[in-house]
Amino acid sequence: SSLMELENCVSNMSLAHEIVVNRDFCFKPRNPSTDSLEGRVTEIVHRAFWDSLQEQLNSDPPNYSHAVLLLQEVKTMLQSLLLPAHVRLRSQLDEVLDMDLIGQEVDHGALDLHRLAEFVINTMASLCAPVRDPEVRALRDLKEPVELLREIFRVLGLMKTDMVNFTIQSLRPHLMQQAIQYERAKFQQILDKQPDSLDNTTAWLQAAASEVVSPCEAQSDSPGPDSRGPFSPTAVLNRAYIRLLHWDPQDQKYPETILMDRARLDALGQRLQMLVLEASVLLLTNAQCGRVVFSLQGFVGKLRQSITALEADLKGALLGIGEIVLQQMSEALATQGGAALPQESQDLLKGQISELWKHNNPVCVLIGERVQGFLQDTLRGGPAKRSPELPAPLGLLSAELVELGTAFGRIVHFNQTVFGPFYAPILRKLLFQPVGAEAGEDSR
Repeated sequence: SSLMELENCVSNMSLAHEIVVNRDFCFKPRNPSTDSLEGRVTEIVHRAFWDSLQEQLNSDPPNYSHAVLLLQEVKTMLQSLLLPAHVRLRSQLDEVLDMDLIGQEVDHGALDLHRLAEFVINTMASLCAPVRDPEVRALRDLKEPVELLREIFRVLGLMKTDMVNFTIQSLRPHLMQQAIQYERAKFQQILDKQPDSLDNTTAWLQAAASEVVSPCEAQSDSPGPDSRGPFSPTAVLNRAYIRLLHWDPQDQKYPETILMDRARLDALGQRLQMLVLEASVLLLTNAQCGRVVFSLQGFVGKLRQSITALEADLKGALLGIGEIVLQQMSEALATQGGAALPQESQDLLKGQISELWKHNNPVCVLIGERVQGFLQDTLRGGPAKRSPELPAPLGLLSAELVELGTAFGRIVHFNQTVFGPFYAPILRKLLFQPVGAEAGEDSR
């Protein structure tokens, strides 16, 4: 029982988090693949149901027992789509789909399914989103009762999903503050049931604190007031967040407080890796061919397209990229009427590009440090102009870097707002406990 409560708690918190953080979040109708077991079973069951309805309606006299139940379900679904202002429409719905009256019509053999279906379709047309207009209009062309009812249910299901997604979009701005309190309370419940739920988070912050503190201690054996700045909790947290963009996929000790955003951060990390790679190729190419070739219309665009098309096999793909870069460079130089790049320079450039896959490649390390500085300034809230100045070719990636930094900053800000009270005692213990009461006051 306690395990189920814990699972429900995590599930509810994850859903609430996704609704608030993911601006593109929406519910989608469940459509299992026809090749899957679930899809095949669903298809068989549905076919059997509609075939049974068909047999009932074809019997003499027709048996409307299942049809009446379906009409009741249709009425319930339509009522769920009504807003408080739909007073007249609600009244019409109760009047036309009066189940007691319909039962009497069945008893006297006077039930007119097509008349009721026409009312249902008209009601759906007045309630549906514009995107559903073609599907609702298509219902008017259906004459066979079973097919008509089946399609009405399908389109009503889509309309219910549209209504849920519209409600989410409308309420999202109002959900932010409530979501912060909700997630914090839910995580506290998890922590109460599993006190070790911050172990990975503590190790993650400890590693970041070591990275921040160690360089400063190397410069001074006794840090004074001027060196206390880098030891701030904010600096450690920012370093910790940036470390998530380079997280080893094989490391299972991911911080518990970030788990709900891991997929988003992994995707940003992959984008960051590609931007560093693009910037490195552009920097090396610029060093060999200069600004003349880079100024040619379309040259940089073609070069970037070639880089972004890299395959999973980075080492092998870079060999091909080197060839493509040399080919595009030769074409650009020929267009300018310039001399071809010396063979020695071509071999050097190709060799440099082919080495970019290595973990400690100096060009990638340099670019990575510059980009990391940009992200740190973004997290500090400083303007982009305060980030380290990038060599000219790297300015071509500024739009992508700003977009990545904005997405990253949004995730970090929300996470820090929600889990700040859980981070504070950990950081206080890591950074300020040995320093004494004065440092403790500074941390507040």
